Amino acid sequence: MQSNELAKLVETELDFRKAENLVTLYVGDKTSITDYMIIATATSARHAKSLTDYVLEKVKVLGVNALGVEGAQGSDWVLLDLGDVIVHVMTGQAREFYQLEKLWSVASEK
Repeated sequence: MQSNELAKLVETELDFRKAENLVTLYVGDKTSITDYMIIATATSARHAKSLTDYVLEKVKVLGVNALGVEGAQGSDWVLLDLGDVIVHVMTGQAREFYQLEKLWSVASEK
């Protein structure tokens, strides 16, 4: 599966499961670790965990295995590493504090 197709699949699943403020950033020109970062806001820590669980189920059916999952039940930030796509699901407070969009939106130097 191409990285852009995987990103679109994850976006669709997060949107369907009521994630808020969904942002997809192409970071392939800034880092070699991934092509896309998807950032979403969950209404609670429990919602964050369930969103990533649903994404995991969806991609597993298509033969994509997660390289890692960080953030336990009750965590304000759950990270799902799908290789070419990294998913960050955060509570509103955590997202405002870390401001990942701002960090990864800085123009790359050439």
